[in-house]
Amino acid sequence: MIQVTHSIALDEAELQESFIRASGPGGQNVNKVETAVQLRFDVRNSPSLPDFVKEKLERIAGSRMTNDGVLIITAQRFRSQERNREDAVERLVELVRQATERPKPRRPTRPTLASKKRRLEAKGRRSQIKKGRSAKLGLD
Repeated sequence: MIQVTHSIALDEAELQESFIRASGPGGQNVNKVETAVQLRFDVRNSPSLPDFVKEKLERIAGSRMTNDGVLIITAQRFRSQERNREDAVERLVELVRQATERPKPRRPTRPTLASKKRRLEAKGRRSQIKKGRSAKLGLD
C-alpha cells in the first residue's frame, strides 16, 4: 500500500508499470536499456479514491489523462530504472494529494465605506480630466 494521506492509500496492484527506452543523453546505454517508466493508474475504476478526489484528479491531470480515465505518468529523468520508478510513484502521490485538497469556501464580503468613497473620488477625478479635454478643444 502506498500511503497518500492519513485516510487514502493506493494499492500497488492498481498501478501498471511498463518500461520504455528513454530519450536524451545516455551514451551507448540509451539504445540498449529500457530505463524510462510509464506508470498507468485507472482513476475512474479505483476503489481507493473517493468520488470527489477522482473528479478533481481528472481535472488537474490534463493531458496525462486518457479518455478512459487512465492517468499516465512517464518518468525518464534518471538513468536507472529503479529511480525512475520511484519518481513516477512520487509524482502520482503528489497529484492525488493535490486532488484531496478542498478549496477554501469564499465568504462574500461587502466593501467598506472608505473603499466606496475612494472609488467615487477616483471616478470624480477621472470625470474632471475628461471634461477638461473637451473644454480645451472648444467642444463645450
